Amino acid sequence: MISRTWSRKSLALCLAVAILSVYSMVSLASQAQTGPSGELSVSGQATVNGQSAISGATVFSDSTITTAQNSSAVVSLGKLGRVELLPGSSAKINFTDASVTVALDAGRVRVSSPAGISASIVTHDGTAVADNAQANSFTADVECGNTIIATQVGSVELRAGSNARQIAAGQTGDAGTAQPGTRCTRLRREDSFGKLSGGALAAILLAAGGAIAAAIIAARSSNNDLNFGGSVVEVSPTK
Repeated sequence: MISRTWSRKSLALCLAVAILSVYSMVSLASQAQTGPSGELSVSGQATVNGQSAISGATVFSDSTITTAQNSSAVVSLGKLGRVELLPGSSAKINFTDASVTVALDAGRVRVSSPAGISASIVTHDGTAVADNAQANSFTADVECGNTIIATQVGSVELRAGSNARQIAAGQTGDAGTAQPGTRCTRLRREDSFGKLSGGALAAILLAAGGAIAAAIIAARSSNNDLNFGGSVVEVSPTK
C-alpha cells in the first residue's frame, strides 16, 4: 500500500511539473510577442521567417516575408496602414505604434500609411521616407539591381548618400545603377522603340512628306492619267 501511495504521489508531482512548464512556455511566448501585430493575406505561396504561411496568420514586428513567383502577400497593420509584397519579393518588416519600416532585399514592395504615421523603405541604395504630415502610398523596386521609387499618393523623399530628392505623387526617382541583362535593362531597350527624340521624329515626317510629293509629281508627269483598273468614264462638261 505504501509503495502504491508513493507511486501515485510521484506521478501527480511529475504531472504538475509538466503542466507548470507548459504554462511557463506559453507565458514567455506571449511576453516575447507583445506590441502591435498585423494580419497576413496571401495569394499563392509565401513564407514568414522561412515558414510557410497562409492567409489569416499573425505577423509580428521584425518578421521577414518572402513571396514566390506569381504570388503576393499583404500585411494589414490596422491604424499603421499596410505593406504589400509583389511576386518574387523578400522584405523584413518592423513596426511600432507610430512607424513602419520595410527593409527590401529583393523584388518590389508597396507601403500605404495614413497621416501621422512614419513610413520608410530601406534598400541597399538608400532610404525612401514618406511625409508623415499626410497619407502616403509609394512603391520600391530593386528588381533591376538599383532602386526605383514611385509615389502614388503623398510625397516621399529619396535619400541616397548625401543626396536627397523629393518625389511627389505621380513621379518616380532612382538611386544606384541597374545591372546589365536585368529585366529593367530589357524593358528600357524595348521602350526605346516607342520614344523618339524631336530630331528623329522631324526626320521621319520630312521623309514621309518627300515621298508624298514625289508621288504627286510622278502622277502629274503621266498626263494625270490615273488608271486604277477597269474602264474610264468620261464626263462631258456640257452636262
